[in-house]
Amino acid sequence: MNRRHLILISVVVLAALCIDPVTSQREALRVFKNCRFGKPDFDLCVKKAFNALRPYFKTGLPEYNVAPFDPHRAARVEQHRGDRDGLAGYRLLLSNVSEYGWAISDVTKYKTDYKNNRIIYSQYFPEKSLDGQYEFESKLLGNPWHTKGIWNLTLYDYSQTTTVTRVGGPGGLLKVRVEIDKIGDMKLHISDLFHGAKLIESIADFFINTMWQPSFPFVKPLINDLVSTAFTDIFNESFRYFPLHEAIRSR
Repeated sequence: MNRRHLILISVVVLAALCIDPVTSQREALRVFKNCRFGKPDFDLCVKKAFNALRPYFKTGLPEYNVAPFDPHRAARVEQHRGDRDGLAGYRLLLSNVSEYGWAISDVTKYKTDYKNNRIIYSQYFPEKSLDGQYEFESKLLGNPWHTKGIWNLTLYDYSQTTTVTRVGGPGGLLKVRVEIDKIGDMKLHISDLFHGAKLIESIADFFINTMWQPSFPFVKPLINDLVSTAFTDIFNESFRYFPLHEAIRSR
């Protein structure tokens, strides 16, 4: 069989998958066919299966109510700290958030915690980007400060660890905790942070993108909380009722 034949066969197979998305979705779960609960190689098998599912991150699995993961989308993520009328209190609302980069990510570690009904996995992204709208309320030097606009963030050489815990039995709520492990570099732009003062906005961008590392240990817990809130909503929407028994069986 020559190269032209191989290319033709590949095109036909891809076309068939596009024509019959249901077959394609059921075929996707076959990546777990060798994974069996309780077997010594179960965690390694699931890690490989997760990475094999990357082509489906952009399409999701509609038959199983799994929304696309690339981009991830969150309609609304809100965070409050302290009293907005106090010294360090604020309210931050992010809306229409999109997160890109999952299709090129790699699950590097995976562990099943049977006793606590949870899974823990680490993931590496050579590049991850996010964008959306924001609204921020606080008090600055005794004066109310309210601003809103758009924002975009790109992370390079980035890794995170995600813990997903099911509360109760099948169908129980999922609680997600995301912890940033490493950021190689980042680029952040926030529009209208100073009510349209473009020069000040450019200066702020410069300082944020060149001086973020010294302040990162202080803002990291806030970012972890914000991302964890968003992911808890997203995971419950897509995976709370996912028929895991169809993909993974016991020994």
